[in-house]
Amino acid sequence: SRLFQLIRRLRDRGVTVVLISHFLEEVEAIADRYTVLRDGRRVVTGTRSGFNREKVIEQMIGRPVSEQYPRTVRPIGEPILTLEELQGERGPVDVNLTLRRGEILGLAGLVGAGRTELLRAIFGLDAVVSGRVIVGQVSSPSGDPSCRVQQGLGMQSEDRKGEGLALSQSVLDNLTWSRLRPFASWGLLRVPALCQAAQECLSRLNVRYSDVRQPVGTLSGGNQQKVALGRLLHQQADVWLLDEPTKGIDVASKSEIYHLMNQLAASGKAVLWVSSYLPELLGICDRIAVMRRGRLVEVREATRWTPNELLAVATGVPSATDSRPFDLVGES
Repeated sequence: SRLFQLIRRLRDRGVTVVLISHFLEEVEAIADRYTVLRDGRRVVTGTRSGFNREKVIEQMIGRPVSEQYPRTVRPIGEPILTLEELQGERGPVDVNLTLRRGEILGLAGLVGAGRTELLRAIFGLDAVVSGRVIVGQVSSPSGDPSCRVQQGLGMQSEDRKGEGLALSQSVLDNLTWSRLRPFASWGLLRVPALCQAAQECLSRLNVRYSDVRQPVGTLSGGNQQKVALGRLLHQQADVWLLDEPTKGIDVASKSEIYHLMNQLAASGKAVLWVSSYLPELLGICDRIAVMRRGRLVEVREATRWTPNELLAVATGVPSATDSRPFDLVGES
């Protein structure tokens, strides 16, 4: 909000400002004119008075969009991941939570609230001090990532370039490292079969690439993110631990990720989704849990949350007193 106030003051002084943003609500709130680019070419230029989000999304993607946040009616099954008094070395603090098959459970909170630390503790990337992680019927105080992968968990890191992908390695390697055994015979990889499986996965995710052996770092940010998610798809993970899966990517890639998560939940997978972007949590999740200072403080059905209530609980304010439009504070 302060940034936008500054931009408006500069504009009023005669300064020209070019704003590039993946968040259409920001463009709608601040811009006098807008331009849509697709594949390096200008598609359309318009004014704020003629700004229509749905139409702009279609212009960015190049095809009609039926709904931004797809949601199917699906049965919620038995618990597949249960946390009991889970406490990590760097956080979280005494977290109790149950994730069920067919469910997308969102984790909201401010930066530093402990959401990333919770996912890392579950997946075995950070040490667990006390408590239990129960996967299906198997209980364990802690486990390393290889153990969690065998149990059916998969994690996508918020730090895509530093931790989520090996940028100098191939698309094929990044996609398939977590599940090689079915493609091995007598200690040797059956590379043609592995390439075929990777290509099928990339096709499902609509990844734009030239060759599975090209370095993954040569892809666009949105396609890199889809490769990171594709690893969990190839791995056939039952529990998807996603840390800011749509951060910093284009609208088209976001839409495809939303549809993928909806399909996965409908097939009985479970998704634990960390996001600072409240509209997508409210739009895609079945339930939303809020963390504050390492603790999980409240869980509700997504339909029972309002944006101001989410922010109030995340910040510890007794009531939502922020009267600014929600679109301007969607990014915590």
